[in-house]
Amino acid sequence: MTVTPEVRLSIVMPAYREGRAIDPILARIAEAVTLPFEALIVVDTVDDPTVEAVEELARTDARFRILVNEYGRGPGNAIRYGVDHAAATAIVVTMADGSDDPRQIDDLVRLVERGVVVACASRYMSGGQQVGGPAFKSFLSKTAGRSLHLLARVGTSDATNSFKAYSTEFVRTVGIESRAGFAMGIELTAKARRLRLPVAEIPTIWLEREQGVSNFKIASWIPGYLRWYRFAFGRRLTMEELEQKLARDRERF
Repeated sequence: MTVTPEVRLSIVMPAYREGRAIDPILARIAEAVTLPFEALIVVDTVDDPTVEAVEELARTDARFRILVNEYGRGPGNAIRYGVDHAAATAIVVTMADGSDDPRQIDDLVRLVERGVVVACASRYMSGGQQVGGPAFKSFLSKTAGRSLHLLARVGTSDATNSFKAYSTEFVRTVGIESRAGFAMGIELTAKARRLRLPVAEIPTIWLEREQGVSNFKIASWIPGYLRWYRFAFGRRLTMEELEQKLARDRERF
């Protein structure tokens, strides 16, 4: 899709049966984001109750649109579908559960506009914090993030966090291999590291969702995270070498 200069960022938000619970989340985005934006809320099916809520909002605020994912079920496919329909030169991925702070979206996008290909909202750097959430999930995420930061020098201490801004050109150039879960966050960070492209971070405070139940499936999604965790380590690659390596990896995974 051709990018539209009038829109400075495309917000991609996967949603699963949020219904009216998404209303305050979208209201916070409308209030907090000052840059011209479009918000693409992506669901898996037309009968998802989130559709009605977003369509009602869209009648008074055209910046918000509902998309029905055609790539297959799950948040990973929903994010890929949203990215492929984004109209701006910067993309922000954020969750529909209210855990992310929309006041940081402007700052993340401005980092991308300054040349960063991945701008991370980090729970684990100085000034960041995670409030609530399953202890085991938090342990795995923190361990992965800090070890990648110290050992692989990926440019952020929170590579697993989905709340990130990306250069649209970068994402469409390197592609998204991940299909399950939210592994695309660590995937794109790892690809940027291997290409030696700039990654930056700002601190964030992540809050456990107030309503509903998390759809995060730790056991089934861990293999995807481990693949990209390992990928982050290694020598610098050219774009051609990256494509060749990914082609070989597809035969294994």
